[in-house]
Formats: sequence, C-alpha cells, structure tokens
Amino acid sequence: MEAIGRLHLIGSIPLDSSEQVFRTLTQTLGSYLKRMPDGETGERSRWVYFQRQMLLDHPAMEIDPTQPPYKFIQWDGKVVREIEQLRFKPDVDPETVIFETGYDTAALASWQVFSRLRDALIIPKRVRFQVCLPTPQASGYLYVSGPAREAYFEVYERALKSALARILAAIPALDLSIQWDVCQEVLAFEDYFKDRPADYKKQTFDMLGRLGDSVPAGVEVGFHLCYGSPRDEHLVQPKDASILVEMMDGISAATRRRIDFLHIPVPKGRIDAPFYAPLANWRRPAGTSLYLGLLHHDDAQGDKARIDMARRHLADFGYSAECGWGRTEPGRLPGLLAGHRHAAEAF
Repeated sequence: MEAIGRLHLIGSIPLDSSEQVFRTLTQTLGSYLKRMPDGETGERSRWVYFQRQMLLDHPAMEIDPTQPPYKFIQWDGKVVREIEQLRFKPDVDPETVIFETGYDTAALASWQVFSRLRDALIIPKRVRFQVCLPTPQASGYLYVSGPAREAYFEVYERALKSALARILAAIPALDLSIQWDVCQEVLAFEDYFKDRPADYKKQTFDMLGRLGDSVPAGVEVGFHLCYGSPRDEHLVQPKDASILVEMMDGISAATRRRIDFLHIPVPKGRIDAPFYAPLANWRRPAGTSLYLGLLHHDDAQGDKARIDMARRHLADFGYSAECGWGRTEPGRLPGLLAGHRHAAEAF
C-alpha cells in the first residue's frame, strides 16, 4: 500500500478536544493518513455509552421490569458492568418515536474545526474528515431488552439516517468519510449474545447493506469490525479470522455501492499462521482497502511479527490498532502514535 493511506485510525483518541486531536494527528501521522477522525472526545469517549443516557431521558422509554440486568462479561470472565435494559413504554407506538442521537451535532461541530485548520494549511487538503457512526445493534444489544429490540432497531436506524442526512447536507462529499462501527454484530456471530435471533446473519447483513448504501457516491464509506474494548480488552478472543472474513464477504455482498475500506482487529498474541489463514480466502471487492488492526502499544517487535505473518496470507493491506484508543490509559498515546509512525516507515 502506498504511503498515503498506509495507516487508519478507528476513531477515539484520549485528548480533550477535536482541535487537539487534529493538530496532534497531523504533526505525528499526517503523511500516512487519507482520513482523520475527530477523536470522539467528551461524552463519546466511551463509544455508545452516552446513548444509554439519551434513552433513559427519552419519554418513550423505560427500564424493562420483566428482564434481569444484563451482565457485560469480558473474555476472561470478568463482569465489566451490569446494565438494566430498557423497553418502549407499553402505551407507545415505536413508529411515532424519534431519537436525537447527537452524532450529527458532534460531527458538524468538529467539521468546523477541521475545515478551519485545513484552510489554514495545518491539515493537508487531501485528507478527508472521518465520521464514525454506530449501528442500531450497538445500543440495541447493550441497552434494550430482547423483546423490544426488533422495534428498536427500526427506530434507531431511522434516527441514524436522519443524522447522516444532516451531515451529508453540510459537508462536501469529497471531504467526507463515513465509518460504520460493527461490534455487537461480530459478538453475535461469536455467540456472545445467547438471545440472538435465529436469522441473525440475514438481519445483520441486510442492515449493514442498507447503512452502506445510505452513503452516496463520492463520500467514502468503510466498516470497522470490532470485538469490543470497554476496558481496553476484547470481550471475545477470536479463534481465528474466519468469522471476520465471513462478515467482510457478507457486507460486500449486501452493499451495492463500493466499499472504500474495511478494518478488522488482530489480537496481540496472534503471530501464528492459523489466525491469518482465512484471509487467503477473502473475496476482496474492487477498490476496497483492508486495514489490519495489528499494531499494539510498545510492541514494535510484535508488530513486525504480525505484519510478516499476515503477508504470508494477504498481499496488500494497511495498518491500524485493534480498536479506538478512547478507553486506553491516556499516557499511552505518545507511544501509540510513535508505534504507528514506526510501522508506516519501517514495515
């Protein structure tokens, strides 16, 4: 992969403001980025957790008294948190419900900063502004009880598309990159959610195809596949990349427009050939870049080993971290930036 675009950033960065994020990224990694996120600072630093508060405050929603709190369990058995899940109030017709997600408000505020810095030639003109959006299943599986989810998915998808429409109306297509964050769907494929529906695969691909196609031509679109990182660790440790390959193929088949990039995670300890072997069977769509999330903090030797092993099974790919950095220890940020730059320059 050529130097520009060799690196990809998932979204969240532990800094105080979007301006600080844009300036830091430009100074450290700007030569290797085609697109730049705003860092998901403030209330978005815990990914979709702020959507729970939106739901708690919404007049159409209530805690579901018929369901026990959901235990959010990490790969090693640790309970990350227990969450009371919500439902629509019994007298509410979901078809009448409107959610204000706040993603459009955050994106447009950051775009003002981005465009100002780009006009001042601080951010290179070629760099796109990257907006990261969750899917309906992100908050649905986490915060909504099973009996209410089907209706919730439809309501939240409408809300996301409304937010996206406002973003598209304000930001020129050639300046914009949309990344759909796909986490709970990956966990469902790994049987993390025991109440997943029987048709979860069709449901997932149909939904991701609709979201991908909601982004018009000229705007970049990509998908970030994720195993979760609420405490900077995976919720599931994958056996190998086979489920990720299945999902990339399924997303590509369901999406009619071109997918510009895909990202998949690679756990730190995976320098073994069996993890990467399924990548040899991936049906890469024309024009799609793949980023492997195999760069880890303070592990240049491991980064090289993972890159070398991946190259045995895949000819062309860019580099990234496993996930966003918003939940990592902020003191790690300089090392993460340095590690990304070293990988882009050395490997």
